[in-house]
Amino acid sequence: MTMSETGRPRQIPLALGHKPALGRDDLIVTPANAEAVSMIDRWPDWPSAVMVLAGPAGSGKSHLASIWREWSGAESVLAEELGGMAAAPAGPVLVDGVGDGPFDEAALFHLLNMVRSAGTHLLLTSRRFPLAWGAELPDLVSRLRTATTVEVHEPDDALLEGVIAKLFADRQVEVEPHVVSYLARRIERSVATAIDVVERLDRAALEEKSRITRGLAARIVSALDEGQGALPFP
Repeated sequence: MTMSETGRPRQIPLALGHKPALGRDDLIVTPANAEAVSMIDRWPDWPSAVMVLAGPAGSGKSHLASIWREWSGAESVLAEELGGMAAAPAGPVLVDGVGDGPFDEAALFHLLNMVRSAGTHLLLTSRRFPLAWGAELPDLVSRLRTATTVEVHEPDDALLEGVIAKLFADRQVEVEPHVVSYLARRIERSVATAIDVVERLDRAALEEKSRITRGLAARIVSALDEGQGALPFP
């Protein structure tokens, strides 16, 4: 127990490590991600061996990729680790963050060929479409042209509200719908920001021993807008 700036006692919440649920049943589908969800659901009946999920940071690509990895048993590799893949994959492969920074073009081309030869699948996630990755290896560019690319759009209002409501439910915290709607309109349109805001609100409510109201939500959002790292208290 410690004191707030007003002299009121407040509880210091334990860091319980809440993690958002990332199963298929936890996925909220709206027009922003419907095409990508449909393609993930179709696996292994994909139109090509290579699938690219392209969309901005916070659009939910990682959630979709996590679902596919669980279903397919795929080996997961970061884009910067591509050069370390020497052996042919035994099954599907997920490569996260391709084209978001420098990557080994020869290694990716080699992986594409190995996946095709093995008759398996490769899922790539990126913030950009493949032809914007800046690849210079002609054979790699040719292979990327044949990949199936699906865009994941930034969250729309319905998706962001659904994500926020689900995050609170995961924490067994009841929040009125008008507070959820307020948050969806005010925060950055990304799943990552929604997770951060919900965690901050939950901690603030525990410390103040209060419900999560619009007033508390406004304080937390204002603090984030101002770039403050600490939770705000009156």
